[in-house]
Amino acid sequence: MTGTLTTERPWVQEMVVVHRIFRRESRHLHDLVGAVRPGDTARAALLAGMAREYIEGLHSHHTSEDELLWPKLLARVDLDAELVLRMEQQHQVVDAGLQELERLLTAWAASPAEPERDALVAGLDRHRRDLLLHLDEEERHVLPLIEEHITVAEWNALGEHARAKTPKDKQLLMLGALLEDATPQESARFMALLPLPVRLLWKTVGKRSYAKQMAAVRNG
Repeated sequence: MTGTLTTERPWVQEMVVVHRIFRRESRHLHDLVGAVRPGDTARAALLAGMAREYIEGLHSHHTSEDELLWPKLLARVDLDAELVLRMEQQHQVVDAGLQELERLLTAWAASPAEPERDALVAGLDRHRRDLLLHLDEEERHVLPLIEEHITVAEWNALGEHARAKTPKDKQLLMLGALLEDATPQESARFMALLPLPVRLLWKTVGKRSYAKQMAAVRNG
């Protein structure tokens, strides 16, 4: 390792928990959009808003990696540089798919007819295949490299960058998304990082509000 002599390692499981959000929501979007009846403009508008938040979140996540992670790894992992470059190329493929989804969403939200809906569902299916290919490879092959070659401070900076880009009125929603499929151990670790007022706010307001929002979207 060319960075630090400490034996402390980044908590790369954090990335797996984040990835679960994109795995879960890409599946929900595909299924929920496919179930919308032609002409249901209210439901189309609700899901289009959800989809745009998903697109923005995934784009921001990948941009953070492009700016703060891949350059550092490329400077330190000569034998695995091809793998890191492949991650960058996969980001480009996923980003092109997100741009396509934006176009399809605009068409569907303007006219939620069957052809526009089915075109969007097909686009979501293509996106999910590209996304899962990338996430699977990143978790299997890149996280071990991060654990070995990225310092704890550098890893924490990636998380801080993501939190700083999350609007304040969306932070409890993001916490709920992180915790939804987290194990008790993962949840405890995330909660321990939060200030006490935020933990109290989540327990008294945020948890119930998140469940209500998700029920409205997924069971509507």
